[in-house]
Amino acid sequence: MEELIQGVAKFQKEVYPNNEAKFRKLANGQNPEVLFITCADSRIDPNLLTQTQPGDLFICRNAGNVVPPHSNQTGGMTASIEFAVAALGVSHIVVCGHSDCGAMKGALNPDALEGLPHVKEWLGHCRAASEVVKERHGHLDKCHLEEVAEENVLLQLQHLRTHPAVAAKIASGRVRLHGWIYNIGSGAVECYNEQTKKFEIMDSSYSLELEEGLAQGKGEVA
Repeated sequence: MEELIQGVAKFQKEVYPNNEAKFRKLANGQNPEVLFITCADSRIDPNLLTQTQPGDLFICRNAGNVVPPHSNQTGGMTASIEFAVAALGVSHIVVCGHSDCGAMKGALNPDALEGLPHVKEWLGHCRAASEVVKERHGHLDKCHLEEVAEENVLLQLQHLRTHPAVAAKIASGRVRLHGWIYNIGSGAVECYNEQTKKFEIMDSSYSLELEEGLAQGKGEVA
């Protein structure tokens, strides 16, 4: 905690004064372009990863970067997604999984979660991802961890499409979905390519392809 307290002091003495105009502007409202959904893992820092500033990303985090399918039961993720899309008007939604994900380890072996009943229930939203990998290989073990993480990102993108606000904006071409995997050890980011049906390393050409897709009014996964 001492490190956090010292960090606040440094922010107030050094960071805020050097960016006062920006923070005063943000005090009157926000206008993020991107809803960034990722894991609650302490090793993930969306702003550091994307080199963005306060106000650029509307961030939702939870164990396993899960998006529960839409239902009549209100939850924190459902409300946050609706607010980001319908009220703030974000034009992009990123679901970002990562390497060595503890939630995906739980999805691989739900029996190990008997002492964590709420975690086990929450990761039920990831079950289809592990079942896809199991069907593909005939079994599941720890060597399939990264594959399950990838399938989970695709599954949560499917769940996003069940949310009315998201479905409406996709249909009109005003929202585009993106599936990412972040490798903590290498710093690499892979993005899902709808054409090749694979996760591919993000490079400088990715932004150009994105702009071309938006110009054509596409609203599907990049």
